[in-house]
Amino acid sequence: MLRVESLDVPREVREVLIKEGIETLYPPQEEAIRVGVLKGRSLVMATPTASGKTLVAVLCALKHVIEEGGKVLYLTPLRALAWEKYEEFLRFSGIEKRNGGRVSVALSTGDYDSSNPRLGRYDIIVTTNEKCDSLLRHRAPWISEVTLVVADEVHLIGSDRGPTLEVVLARLRQMRPDLQVLALSATIRNAEEVAEWLGAEVVSTEWRPVELREGVYYRDVVIFRDGSSYRLKPMHGKAPINLALNAVASGGQALIFVESRRRAMSMARETAEALKDLLPRRQLRALRRVADEVLIHGERTSIGDLLASCISMGAAFHHAGLRAEHRRIVEEAFREGKIKVIAATPTLAAGVNLPARLVVIANYRRFVPGYGMYPISVMEYKQMSGRAGRPQYDKFGEAILIAESSEEQDYLMESYVLSKPERLYSRLASEAALRGHVLAAVASDYAHSEAGLLDFFSRTFYAYHYDPRGLRETIGSMLRFLSKEDMIRLEGEYLYATEFGRRVSELYIDPLSAVILRDGLRRRVERPTDLTYLHLICHTPDMSPVLRPRRNELVEVEVFLEEHRDELACRIPQPWEDEVEYEQFLGEVKTAMVLMGWIEELSENDLLERFNVQPGDRFRIVQNAEWLLYAAQELAAILKIRGLRGRLSRLRDRVKYGVKEELLPLVRLRGIGRVRARVLYNSGLRTLEDLKRVPLRRLVEIPLIGAGMAKRIKEQVGGVVEEEEWRRLSEREAEQRALTEFIEEEPPEEPPH
Repeated sequence: MLRVESLDVPREVREVLIKEGIETLYPPQEEAIRVGVLKGRSLVMATPTASGKTLVAVLCALKHVIEEGGKVLYLTPLRALAWEKYEEFLRFSGIEKRNGGRVSVALSTGDYDSSNPRLGRYDIIVTTNEKCDSLLRHRAPWISEVTLVVADEVHLIGSDRGPTLEVVLARLRQMRPDLQVLALSATIRNAEEVAEWLGAEVVSTEWRPVELREGVYYRDVVIFRDGSSYRLKPMHGKAPINLALNAVASGGQALIFVESRRRAMSMARETAEALKDLLPRRQLRALRRVADEVLIHGERTSIGDLLASCISMGAAFHHAGLRAEHRRIVEEAFREGKIKVIAATPTLAAGVNLPARLVVIANYRRFVPGYGMYPISVMEYKQMSGRAGRPQYDKFGEAILIAESSEEQDYLMESYVLSKPERLYSRLASEAALRGHVLAAVASDYAHSEAGLLDFFSRTFYAYHYDPRGLRETIGSMLRFLSKEDMIRLEGEYLYATEFGRRVSELYIDPLSAVILRDGLRRRVERPTDLTYLHLICHTPDMSPVLRPRRNELVEVEVFLEEHRDELACRIPQPWEDEVEYEQFLGEVKTAMVLMGWIEELSENDLLERFNVQPGDRFRIVQNAEWLLYAAQELAAILKIRGLRGRLSRLRDRVKYGVKEELLPLVRLRGIGRVRARVLYNSGLRTLEDLKRVPLRRLVEIPLIGAGMAKRIKEQVGGVVEEEEWRRLSEREAEQRALTEFIEEEPPEEPPH
């Protein structure tokens, strides 16, 4: 086995790894070293979860930075994954570089309308694929200094978001032909083709540090791919829960993947009820502390209360509808071994690293609009099953599908357990994918002719599989659309972006969204209101997916539409003309209704109860709305539409904070959210001047403020804080808190002797 101490990487890096207990490399890591990854060779590394891909990326990155004075881009598909990788690299920040200075690491995942010049000061930049695309559109000058790009989860190039990663890699390689590319994935069947496209070596193996046993469960018996089997101890009537309880009883943890959020929550609730009698009181006390942490983060909702209740008994659920803070709490408590079982939707499989001894795929079908329940891909199954097995804890991991009949058992064994994942193919050729990338290529001065565009797209993964001339018709169609909508102009044989087109590209919105916003802002509306602009942004493809009304909401949404139809800035489709378009429009109206409720200060629980909008969905909608309102504001300036910029700016702030306009001065203070702002306002403190004049003692007495927050408020508004008074108020507050904790403290398990 290759030892870390013998690696051709900086001594300080070896010392950090050895101190952490990493003394030898895994076989896939050895193979990566052997093919020359530390000597600048590009590499596609297609090896299972937990086989050490990230360590190879770390070694390459630090060699580039410390020894060669290079710069590294680390690309991920998700913000949560970007944060995880950022923390991986932080362990090495501060190591001295050969050319002076110390290793520095940055994380950048937001603000698509900036070249982020400050990032040029850092050596390793961790970002999302979309943020990197935005940086390229802004021609960030420091990108030309990048010598290594790491593309994590590169198999997603075959997904709906794949074209962005594909274009980013092609653009970076065009800008710097000597760029080293390290592409990482757990599941690529045609890794050799991806490697050939990237001019890279390939390391593809099924080796894992923990053996993976894949099987199918039927009538309390699990049969594995090698023909072995075992019978479970009956501990619960439902198969997924029975499997999970057996794993916990033997000292393991379990992930149960289900097809919907609703089932994730009900599965977690039932599992928690069954678990609570298995866990000792010491563990239950630790779980209650985790549950309390859930309750203090964000506004109280019935979902948060249910999550806390489940956690207090040892189980949890995980899906995109949860608040980000709640997902992080669940993930951390599971890693620490406190939470024993998580019921999750498949989004967890594509996210952060969260291994378990047992992975249960409770349903291999997913709902696909227009098709009903449809079998998942083998790749999705492999992504989920790859989570089985905890390095340093388990000798093996188990991934188990559940069958309802012997025939289905055979089908699942043949179609999933014994099958290989599907081949990766490009998704670049669709008009929706190409619109923004064609405009960006012209607006960012990467191409100024149709031939130049074809030359660039000939570098993509699409062109590896297909004749790039097949894109000529689609690109021509896109150019005609962009020219018609005044985003590009033709001068002889050359293409140039108009001021409008360049700004649309920089704003990182779909050109079709820009057309909708432009036409809506120009349209004469009889009585424009906040709803006018909220619905307008919901009418764009960048707000997708919108919130489709449930059956019992249809009448309410249609009545709302009828009452407010003269406030809308776009054509209202008729149900008899196009039923699909009409249903989509009702979804846009419902989404606008949710935003209206949010800025009128409906609580998250009210939004959940009234619209079935879960906190994670609310966050996504608000984030998209905030960005699209900013885009509308910027386009209004370009189009010289008077009187709108200020209104859209205020509306954007209201959406950002979820408040009525009267609270904007208060909520803009650091640490003052919508709830504290309303408490201050209702206490008579309605302006910054009021906060400046109010005595510190009175400010401290207001609910949810306290001594620390009162001091922060005073410092921000320029008020006077006498240290002696503040210290006295802080001590009194600490005494009251300690007394409360003493009263609420749980008695010991046994009386003292």
